[in-house]
Formats: sequence, structure tokens, C-alpha cells
Amino acid sequence: MEIALFSRRERDKANCEKPFHPSNSRLTSMTRADRTAAILVAAGRGLRAGAGGPKQYRSIGGQSVMFRAMEPFCRHPQIFAVQPVVNPDDAPIFDAAVGYLSHEPAATGGATRQASVHAGLEALASKNPDVVLIHDAARPFVSAALISRAIDAAGATGAAIPAIAVADTIKLVGTTGNVEATPERARLRIAQTPQAFRFEAILEAHRRAAREARNDFTDDAALAEWAGLTVATFEGDPANMKLTTPEDFVREEARLGAMLGDVRTGSGYDVHAFGEGDHLMICGIRVPHSRGFLAHSDGDVGLHALVDAILGALADGDIGSHFPPSDDKWKGAPSDKFLRYAVERVGSRGGRIAHLDVTLICERPKVGPHREAMRNRIAEITGLSLSRVAVKATTSERLGFTGREEGIAAIASATIRLPWTDKGWSD
Repeated sequence: MEIALFSRRERDKANCEKPFHPSNSRLTSMTRADRTAAILVAAGRGLRAGAGGPKQYRSIGGQSVMFRAMEPFCRHPQIFAVQPVVNPDDAPIFDAAVGYLSHEPAATGGATRQASVHAGLEALASKNPDVVLIHDAARPFVSAALISRAIDAAGATGAAIPAIAVADTIKLVGTTGNVEATPERARLRIAQTPQAFRFEAILEAHRRAAREARNDFTDDAALAEWAGLTVATFEGDPANMKLTTPEDFVREEARLGAMLGDVRTGSGYDVHAFGEGDHLMICGIRVPHSRGFLAHSDGDVGLHALVDAILGALADGDIGSHFPPSDDKWKGAPSDKFLRYAVERVGSRGGRIAHLDVTLICERPKVGPHREAMRNRIAEITGLSLSRVAVKATTSERLGFTGREEGIAAIASATIRLPWTDKGWSD
């Protein structure tokens, strides 16, 4: 938690006395609203969060912390590039954690948060954004409204941070443990992320700090102040808390469970006949086989059944109503597009997928050798943890069309959680 100490009079006085700095001036009218980039800092180890690996890749509310932190930036209409910064050792778990989210190739993080942010800024330099938002991946509850406020604040001031008032009395304590001072609470603020800056200004500030071997800044606002920028504040969000300790995870898991109290289930069924070919797409995996599917798209019965299950839980039609087979643009389309779409429909309602289960019915090919690859692929597409994805297989004991090896069938179920509305259950 960063606490900023200021008063309006002092800030206004500093603004008047500080020499004009072009990087601190209002963005010009030529600045395009869609030239905002975001950096997600995710290279830390999170040791204070206890056992379980880096906290940004742990699951909370059925999704990884990293996915939750990154998704709002990827969805925001004013952000054109999302730049993650990760530890290179974490590359495989990062890819699994963010699933289908679109982003720039991950930059390699440094030994400190400051070094990681600098790496992210340099990775974005060739894209020449006007504004950059810098956000900690350990804050998974950032809202679209907060992101919009950050963009507006950077446009108006050149450098700004979200801040919330301090509710408790703060004490300055010396090395002996004795209280040395009690700052005036009205002048204290808790600093959050995303912190917003004109890109050129914060990049130059980081480059200067690197040249002068200054690597002790705990956030970008402190570095910006050192570089001579005036840092404004804008309204933060109490829900935008940072996950630091094991207790934080327990508390937020309980809060999310209470918020997403509308639990729904849906079922799906799909079948495709065999035709000419040398492979089958099943649950997102290419499986070698002596036959192919007769289908308008790639014929992936597993993913199609899952899409219908998710749409069913939403009471939102079926796969054919959203992707009609009469439309040639879906001819040969990969079915991961359909599943991503269904997941996004849940997200647009403020909900989360809790569990997915698919059963494949066929004599051949044998599913067992491919089961874990299928689970991993579904988890990757949906952004779910692997423990929330089940893939099973059975035969029909040589009965019916599957028993005669004329095709494959799939049955799926989806459990989703939607938020309460002011009228009770979500609608």
C-alpha cells in the first residue's frame, strides 16, 4: 500500500512555481483517444502470499488473478495494446493463465518492479502510444470505469494516480517502535494502480533513473515526482485492492462467492458424422484418424456441445442461432472461436464460468491418450484453471450410429455464476 501526502494548496503552489515541463502539459487536441496502451506488471514472486507459486497465477473465483487483472484492459475500447511483463520462467503458466486474451508478446521482467516497468515501456516504444497505464497484476478487481478515469486523468494532467482516502489514523513509527508523529489524516491518500502517464514522459523518467542507477522507487508516481513531473490524483476504487497475503485470498474468494450468487447450469449436445479425411478436431485437439467430420465448421463436437451448454446456462439461444450454418463465413471455422464467444457472453453479464464437463461418445478414436491435451486446450481457450475442466469418454457398446462407427456424439454441461442485480437474481 502506497500512501501519498499532499494538500491542494501545496499542489497548486507547486504547479505555479515548477518550471514548465512539456511532458507535464495537457495532451494536445491531436491526441487520439485510441492511442492508450497498458502495461501489466507480473514478474514478481509474491512471497508474502504464502505457498502456491506466484500469486498472479493462482486461482480466485474460478479464474487466475492474472486473467482477472488483464481482461478489463483487453476489453477496454480506448486501449489498443496490452503489454504484459513476466518472469521468463513463468512463460508456460502465463500462457495458460491468460487463455484467449489478446496481448503483445510478453516482455521479460527485471529484478525489481521498477526494472520490469522499464522493460514494458521499452517494449511499447515502437508502437508510440500517447498514454500508458501501468497496472499491478496483483490487483485483479480493476474496473472499466477506473480505467476510463485513468485515461481521462492522463489526458488532462500528463501524470496521475488513482487514490482513495485513508479511514484509519496513521502513525509514523521509529526504529525503536515508538510513535514519532501523527500525520494529518485529511492529507493522506492510498495510492493504487493503474497509474497513468504521457508515454514519452514516463519512458524518459525511467531511462534517466536507469542511467543514474536509481532503482529504489516503489511505484511509478514516486519515480515521476523524482524526475520533476507533477503527479495529480483521481478517484480510486476501494474494490481495486492488491492481493498480498493468504488472508487477502480467503477474504476475496468469499466476497466473490457472495457476489456471484446466481448459480446456473446448462447442457449441450452435438453429433457429427464421419466423412473423408485423415483427422478429427475434438475438444480443440487434432486427433489422427482414418476419417474426417462432415461439418460446416471444423466439426468439433466437444467444443460445440460446450458452447451450447454455456449458452443454455445463459438462456441465450444455441450455437446455431449465433453461428448459423447457412452463413458461409463460418465454413471451416475453428470451433475455439465459438467457445471464446460463449465465454465472452458470460463475461459481458458480469459472470464467471465455474466448471465445464464434456463426455465424448465413440468407439474410435480412443480418447484416453488425448484426454489431458483436450482438458488443457479447453482451459486455455476459456481462461479456466485445469481443475475446472473435465473430459470423459465412453462407448455405446456397439449400439447405434456411434457403435457402428458412423460418427461421434458429445454431451456437455456448464456451471456458471452470475451476479445479483438490484432486483435480486441477474437477468
